[in-house]
Amino acid sequence: MRILGLDVGEKRIGVAKVDSSTKIALPVGFLENNESLWGELSKLTRLNNTSFFVLGLPRSNEGNETAQSQYVRNFAKKLVEKVPGAKVRFQDESLTSVEAEERLKRRKKKYEKGDIDTEAATIILQDFIENFKATGPGAVGETNILKKEADKIKLNTKKAEHKVKKATKWITGIIVLAILGLSATGVALMIRDQRYKKYAEQFAEIEAGMKAEVFNFTIRPGETIFEVKDSLKSIGYSDEEIEAGFNHAYNYPMLSGRPEGATLEGYLYGETHEFYADSTVEDVLNTFLSGMQTAIDENGLVDKYSDKGLSLFEGITLASIVQKEAPSPGFVSDQPTVAQVFLSRLEYGIALGSDVTVSYALDTIDPDRQTYSDNQSALKVDSCYNTRLYAGLPCGPIANPGLTALLAVAEPADTSYFYFLTGDDGVMYYSSTEAEHNQNIYSHCQNLCNVSL
Repeated sequence: MRILGLDVGEKRIGVAKVDSSTKIALPVGFLENNESLWGELSKLTRLNNTSFFVLGLPRSNEGNETAQSQYVRNFAKKLVEKVPGAKVRFQDESLTSVEAEERLKRRKKKYEKGDIDTEAATIILQDFIENFKATGPGAVGETNILKKEADKIKLNTKKAEHKVKKATKWITGIIVLAILGLSATGVALMIRDQRYKKYAEQFAEIEAGMKAEVFNFTIRPGETIFEVKDSLKSIGYSDEEIEAGFNHAYNYPMLSGRPEGATLEGYLYGETHEFYADSTVEDVLNTFLSGMQTAIDENGLVDKYSDKGLSLFEGITLASIVQKEAPSPGFVSDQPTVAQVFLSRLEYGIALGSDVTVSYALDTIDPDRQTYSDNQSALKVDSCYNTRLYAGLPCGPIANPGLTALLAVAEPADTSYFYFLTGDDGVMYYSSTEAEHNQNIYSHCQNLCNVSL
């Protein structure tokens, strides 16, 4: 899981990122807190394929919230409104700006205020990720100091007490620390540690009472929305929740060019993601939609499909057919050639003749194959998805394509075939003429070519 950390200020927002598998927070930079902020944050979520944010929550030395704390909370509410699917957690950020500036000074390089914000965001995120549970992120931050932080506090306190015992005279905690040669920053950090110790038991009780269950959800390249809905239902979502999630109005540039009435078929990027137990179907779908938008943007698919005479919707539709005809991982190397065959057929006005589109047509109107029980009748089903009956692309994607299929349409093989088939031996055979294709059927596809649709 990728996570973005934010150090929220009224003028600038420091940004850091981390992957839960590596647990090393990295600085990203800072954003000006102006009218362009929300667009920039939305772009960051797409580029990093995440909607999970950790915000630093400031407190006073006594552990109380301040006016700045309320500003951060208000920012979080607006973040959830502005960024689709945003999930927000808070992390105590006491003295992070002080620590950030100390770090930058030690590097002996010139820095600006924005660099302090960026470094502070990195510290906030590193504190959070170090407390990242093996079972998931949990409820970390404003109500929870995890065991590792508590252990660290106890250790620091123990060291401090040991030094105090060795001192000849106790005047005040600050004077003793000064005698021991600690800096003002060290004194402040020790005060923070003492405060954490005071509330450690309270935080532990809160943590024990919290439910931090998470679950993994996978959409594989080639899965249809019918299969995704079944998977969501199998993990406990109701039919009403699922339908509401799929009918929700999502705000992604890639969805703007779809014809009226189009579903989310083809736009759910195949990956595995981790979610909180209280995630809605909208939260889940937003994550996979964001992954698709990132894949489109990072690979320049809009322009590449345009070069092939295809809109983004048409490119994704064709990629979905390629994905089903040459599924990954076994046929990834064949996908560019399969894409070339279909693109050539489109160019010359030849029907695509794809059986997988016929199969999808049946899934939409006769999923149990009660009416269309044999291939002869199935191939004649009157559907805009039937590319044996109608020339051109079907009326929409027939599955959710993976990245390799999306790229295959953008960058097809440099060949001149018009036909292909998968033989009984699991090998793809290509041909340029119908006679060659029929010979390939006779020689290599006596069983597989007769499988029921």
